[in-house]
Amino acid sequence: MREENEAAASLWRRYLTMTQELLKFIKEGDIDMFLSLVDQRVQIVDKMKALPSHTFRETDEFKELVAKIKPLDMEIMYKARSWLNKSRQRTSAVRAYDLTSSFGGGSLVNRKY
Repeated sequence: MREENEAAASLWRRYLTMTQELLKFIKEGDIDMFLSLVDQRVQIVDKMKALPSHTFRETDEFKELVAKIKPLDMEIMYKARSWLNKSRQRTSAVRAYDLTSSFGGGSLVNRKY
């Protein structure tokens, strides 16, 4: 039972570290690295789910880790949504100025009347 708790504690510590790194990269605007770390964090979650039942969730260390992770996750979600909205706005602005797609390859503009 002790080994299972140690394995769970180790994964939760790694999860916290990964969450801190996610926040750092989303703040810097390094989306490629951010997405790579999201994939790595998903792998950690999969490993957590694969663990047999354990009592680590009842420990004070678990409660402390969760208390640190929750606000970080909330900030990451906020910043990711903000980035996504800005990205959508930029894409819309670019499409608004794209005359060739609006007029079917520019053929309407090139016609002589």
